[in-house]
Amino acid sequence: MLLLAESNPGWVVGYTVGIIVVLAVVALVVPILMLARSIGNRATEINTSLEQSVKNTAALAGLQTTIDSAGAISAGLERGRKTLGG
Repeated sequence: MLLLAESNPGWVVGYTVGIIVVLAVVALVVPILMLARSIGNRATEINTSLEQSVKNTAALAGLQTTIDSAGAISAGLERGRKTLGG
């Protein structure tokens, strides 16, 4: 190997550059993979929280019915007051 390196230093430069590029790629990809793993671990917690939110706010679907009923009651009370002269 030493004889090959002495006769053609381009191989040494090529291998060195190749190793540096591989190390740089690894140095950039490893933090991304760690972040993705962290997000994946938190995803189940987030999903559970969102499912609980859906359960807790399901009653709001009937809110318009309550508003309509309150409006009808208020209108009835208003008519009653006018009828009684109030």
